[in-house]
Amino acid sequence: MTQNYNLKGMTCGSCEVKVKTSLFSLNGITSVVVSKENGTAIIGMDRNIPTADLQSVLNSKYKISDKSESISNDKSNSFFQTYKPVLLIFLYIFCSTGLIEIISDNLRVDRWMRHFMACFFLIFSFFKLLNLKGFKESYAMYDIVAKKFPNWGYIYAFIELIIGIAFLINFNRLITSSITFLVMSISIVGVLQTVLDKKTIKCACLGNVFNLPMSTVTIVEDGMMIIMSAVMLMNELL
Repeated sequence: MTQNYNLKGMTCGSCEVKVKTSLFSLNGITSVVVSKENGTAIIGMDRNIPTADLQSVLNSKYKISDKSESISNDKSNSFFQTYKPVLLIFLYIFCSTGLIEIISDNLRVDRWMRHFMACFFLIFSFFKLLNLKGFKESYAMYDIVAKKFPNWGYIYAFIELIIGIAFLINFNRLITSSITFLVMSISIVGVLQTVLDKKTIKCACLGNVFNLPMSTVTIVEDGMMIIMSAVMLMNELL
């Protein structure tokens, strides 16, 4: 089994070596991958080892915690405090794309949706690309494809970027809408499973930049893109 942890206190390559050596001293540890840049540790083990046991072999300078624990601690925050980044992004996109239609000669819902989706995918891919490795690690914790093929996280971030550009330049709507519908439909499966199972997992929608818990907000976000792409797809087919 493999577990993901937050690990604070590492400042150099020597720290990474010390942490790995200390963790390997524990019985049951099979693999250790640490990153001072991301502040993370991916630990393979042949049995469940409590976080307290992992901390006990580390120097007091280093603090290790389960990623789900750090998210659970955020539950005391209000809904707006927790989801402020994603709510503000949606507000900015909605207002900016709405203004485009307001100053146009005629209001067109299909054009608004195209601009909305272009901004959505460009902005969300931007945050994923800020820390691509961190996004890949977080995404692999719940996405059904990334669980089997961890490197899918690297590919997915660039797929979002390409989709955003395609909507922006109004590239073949049938192809762009079809790919969007397929990609987002697959992506939402892992999100639904996580939320329905009531698991506390970090959402990777904004990469590894913000500590957002997986919830119905993520379902709504993915669902909006599925519905919009489906509407645009039907418009092209009918």
